[in-house]
Amino acid sequence: MSQSPDSLPARLFNNTLGRLLDVLELEEQTGEEGGAYLPLVSQLPMVQGEVGNVRLFTGGPLFRVVTCSLAVEPIQLDSHMLFAFTPGTSAVPHFTLDSVKAGEHFAFHLDLIPRVDLGAHLAYMDEVFGPLTDAHAAGIAIEGLSRAHLSPRQHAIMSPWMLANRATEDAFEAIESAVEAYQRHWFDLLRVGISAAALEGVTPADLQQRNLRNKQIIFDPDVDPVWERITSMIGEEAVAIQRALLIGEDE
Repeated sequence: MSQSPDSLPARLFNNTLGRLLDVLELEEQTGEEGGAYLPLVSQLPMVQGEVGNVRLFTGGPLFRVVTCSLAVEPIQLDSHMLFAFTPGTSAVPHFTLDSVKAGEHFAFHLDLIPRVDLGAHLAYMDEVFGPLTDAHAAGIAIEGLSRAHLSPRQHAIMSPWMLANRATEDAFEAIESAVEAYQRHWFDLLRVGISAAALEGVTPADLQQRNLRNKQIIFDPDVDPVWERITSMIGEEAVAIQRALLIGEDE
């Protein structure tokens, strides 16, 4: 794998993962040979060998953390995804970051994934997402950003506070302040929890059922075209293992 730890996408990813591991004291679940949980081997004819990995962490207040890094130099791809999942019965959102350079273009996706329908739970929306409003406004105001190409269906399964943009190099460097702000707020939610008033009428069973259905949609290849592109790079078996970790039907 030709990933450079000094690339801007890798640096943003590593800084974010490092804070998560430091604060939550998670344990990495390694693969059979003691390395990453799942090495990703190229299926592309012009690239041989390992081009990335999937890492898995558990412990603390989380269900699991799944990361995926891909660095494929011949197609100029440097991509890093982090998804930190709270337990199925928790009302605390999941945290996600994508940090990418493709060709000469940078891109990122940052969000807290709602655990209830925001359109029907105003108190939850105000308590959980309201504090992100200033960081969201500062993020979208960064010069050099343009909107990422996401479908209406993809927007519908994320939060309105999502930041998903293409970026110039300077803008990509500047977005780390927003990533830190979102992550700090998420840490606060993990520590304090969600109030009973914000969850009026919502049961743990409701949270668990919605969570699984939501993740099945988020990671559905029919909804997110990235899975088709990744399959051509690393093969169907590796994609199936990764999607199973992300959906978490084993919870």
